[in-house]
Amino acid sequence: MRNTDANVLREGSEIRAGGGAAALDLNLLRTFLAVYRTGSFTAAARVLGLSQPTVTTQIRALERQLDRELFQRLARGVDPAPYADELAARIVQPLDALATVTGPGGPAEDHPAEPVHLAGPAELLTRSVLPGIAPLVDRGVRLRVTPGLTEPLLDDLRAGRHDLVIATFRPRGRTLASVPLGDEEFVLVTDPVRAERLGGPARIATDGPAALHGVPLVAYAEDLPILRRYWRHVFGKRLTCHPAVTMPDLNAVKAAVVGGAGFTVLPRYLCTVELASGELVLLHEPDDPPINTAFLVQRPGSSGNPHVPLVRDHLLEAARGW
Repeated sequence: MRNTDANVLREGSEIRAGGGAAALDLNLLRTFLAVYRTGSFTAAARVLGLSQPTVTTQIRALERQLDRELFQRLARGVDPAPYADELAARIVQPLDALATVTGPGGPAEDHPAEPVHLAGPAELLTRSVLPGIAPLVDRGVRLRVTPGLTEPLLDDLRAGRHDLVIATFRPRGRTLASVPLGDEEFVLVTDPVRAERLGGPARIATDGPAALHGVPLVAYAEDLPILRRYWRHVFGKRLTCHPAVTMPDLNAVKAAVVGGAGFTVLPRYLCTVELASGELVLLHEPDDPPINTAFLVQRPGSSGNPHVPLVRDHLLEAARGW
């Protein structure tokens, strides 16, 4: 073993119980970190390949050695006690460094890294995220990708079912850590035939949203979350019309508008090709278009999987070019 690897192992195994003489068992620390990161004994057991009673027994043994409570048991999962935050901060770097040398439970060649569980909006995942992180697969990274809405995905992240979530808003509280990933601009679009019939951007600039009266609206959902925000931000008005077509898939919304179903509001990244080809036409070009920031979210301390920080850093770098 190289000297640097030996130092990592020694540092990871010599965390001492409240200043006492006995060194803590490395396996107990690994189990503690898995529970701390996933927020659940059950999720930690799944990550570690142990039974849930074994994880519970190991945490209780560690709490006895430290003479401190590490987790408050909740109806769903656990909440770290203040000392757990301190302990995690002390051991996360040496244990993660050790994992890159040995793997989670032995030599790396015998125990390949677990898949990185990544989740986020389906459209952003397919259009930007997956092409951006595809090169990591050649470096041995395994990915499990889940599309979905932000709120349930964040709940799954807290429960340990994901490693990283791309969220459409910044989550509150200290149980999750987030960093801005990138901004998406929203644009008002329709097909070229309808745009010509309406008089194009010049008509909207002159008459405002009244120019769209009677034009079919295509929307992501009945409550018009994207459209209402656009109307409020750009026109300073409340959108009151009802959609002619709804589909909880922005790619399907785009396809319907390209086909002549009406008008809608889309993220610009999703319709860049169609705008360039003329399949879609901008109906309005405000000086201050509405912007939404996407956030990359994970539990504090990341994950015991050494590929999670690799995917996170690659995403942050790739997002600069989105």
